[in-house]
Amino acid sequence: MGKIFSFCNQKGGVGKTTTAINVAAGISERGFKILLIDLDPQGNATSGLGIDKNSCKSTSYELILSDIGAQDVILKTEFANIDLIPATTALAGAEVELVSQYGREFILRNKLESVRSQYDFIFIDCPPSLGLLTINALVASDAIMVPLQCEYYALEGLGQLLSTFNLIRERLNEKLDIGGVILNLADFRTNLTNQVIEEVKNYFGDKVFDTIVPRSIRVSEAPSFGKPAVFYDRYNKGSLAYLAVAKEFIEMYQPKKQPESQRETALS
Repeated sequence: MGKIFSFCNQKGGVGKTTTAINVAAGISERGFKILLIDLDPQGNATSGLGIDKNSCKSTSYELILSDIGAQDVILKTEFANIDLIPATTALAGAEVELVSQYGREFILRNKLESVRSQYDFIFIDCPPSLGLLTINALVASDAIMVPLQCEYYALEGLGQLLSTFNLIRERLNEKLDIGGVILNLADFRTNLTNQVIEEVKNYFGDKVFDTIVPRSIRVSEAPSFGKPAVFYDRYNKGSLAYLAVAKEFIEMYQPKKQPESQRETALS
């Protein structure tokens, strides 16, 4: 049964979606099957995997707010081993509509039970907020992955995120864990970057991934071509870093049984 991870940070612009897409892509190359759920009304994970948001008839909005099942909203992408539940701006209204729903915090978890066994990993790209959509994601998840920009302001909202994490674990999902902290958008020319890295490692310890993802123009360009950066330009410094993060992820969370589809070209 696939483990579910929420990529979550209520601060925007920290590389959350970019991290989710590229870690998923790096893992998929090892033959593991991934379902990426776009739970952000901006739909950047959807367009970042080459899916035209305007052509999506059923999305994460319908999944959460109608009787439709998860299997009916899953799309195949052009990338082997990566499936997607897309999002459009319609999802922006879900926060208000969920308020009156019975068992509103558990809707996504219940919906995913029917497809969980079909995937090795399920990634949820959360919106940059701590509202009901994010709460649904955390209740459905086994662990939270925290993409964190290597800048001072990125640390300011971390306390609020951790408070929400603790509340969810105490009241709604006692099994929720901190899966890892992924430092990205690093500019090693500045002392501030190194200070932030040191502070985060002192606080989170071995939860911090060893690989730190640097700023990269090619990584920023990739979404406009509808591709993860690791497929758009595999050998730029940002892509190589994300491939290394994917390798670390697999070493931590690899299912006991290797998938039969694992390719010989897997990451070394």
